[in-house]
Amino acid sequence: MSGYLLRRLLYAIPILIGVNLLTFALFFVVNTPDDMARMQLGVKRVTPEAIADWKRERGYDRPLFLNAAAQGSARFTDTIFFDKSVRLFVFDFGAADDKRDIAYEIRTRMGPSLALAIPVLVIGLAVYIATALLLVFFRHTAFDLAGVIACVVLMSISAMFYIIGGQYLVAKAWRLAPISGFADGAHMVSFLLLPVVIGIVAGIGSSTRWYRTIFLEEMSKEYVRTARAKGLSEMRVLFGHVLQNALIPILTGVVVVIPSLFLGSLLYESFFGIPGLGSYTIDAINAQDFGIVRAMVFLGSVLYIVGLMLTDVSYAWVDPRVRFE
Repeated sequence: MSGYLLRRLLYAIPILIGVNLLTFALFFVVNTPDDMARMQLGVKRVTPEAIADWKRERGYDRPLFLNAAAQGSARFTDTIFFDKSVRLFVFDFGAADDKRDIAYEIRTRMGPSLALAIPVLVIGLAVYIATALLLVFFRHTAFDLAGVIACVVLMSISAMFYIIGGQYLVAKAWRLAPISGFADGAHMVSFLLLPVVIGIVAGIGSSTRWYRTIFLEEMSKEYVRTARAKGLSEMRVLFGHVLQNALIPILTGVVVVIPSLFLGSLLYESFFGIPGLGSYTIDAINAQDFGIVRAMVFLGSVLYIVGLMLTDVSYAWVDPRVRFE
């Protein structure tokens, strides 16, 4: 297993370097520091002096890759590439335009993002799988047909409808939960209850339908017929055989949302006033704070690669044949 993990890690390093280089090219080659200065200053006639001052305040006045005026190692370290790109590999994100430390803000806001995303993932996964197994158990019946129709209807409705409708009914009309905001400690539950429920309801249609398709595909395989021939009950076939063999495609779906656990949900955090990384990213985009946006892009790529590695490890754990391929 250690050799398997080492190979996956070696595969991940060049991918991360490539993502970092591509991000740097998009931010500093395609979109030059002069372009960023004009966007940030936001006036039609920007003087060269104002552009120079803006670049000097943020360290964008240095050469991109090679500083010919410097001596020794400073020829490479006193550059935009080293300061804004290489430092990201040690998670040195620098400071935002308002001079606040980006790494500190990420650590502070990661808690609220996880407090929202983890319950939605864990509870939602249990609800979706249980509902899909229930539909498969009553497959080819009126209950199954009604469930599929309900899933199609639910997945056809935008998440905005659930958010606005939930805030109006639950928070404003019925006054069962706060409409927005966040608090620490035990009071956090009251603020997270509504967005968690809405997040689960918003995904129940598409997720249940997808898991139902996976389980139905497993039901047609030879091992299921063999289990039935041995006299096993339908419930035991579903939970003891079908669910276990469907773990690989389920893990594939779970890995997609792993970065969102840390980076937060842009939509839910914005509408419910949760000070997580999702709202932090949106505020940075609106303020055109390129340092924060660049840091969040890099962090997202790191988390996604970590998620892929965890998926490979889970594959090897669920199906030992994978590690020997």
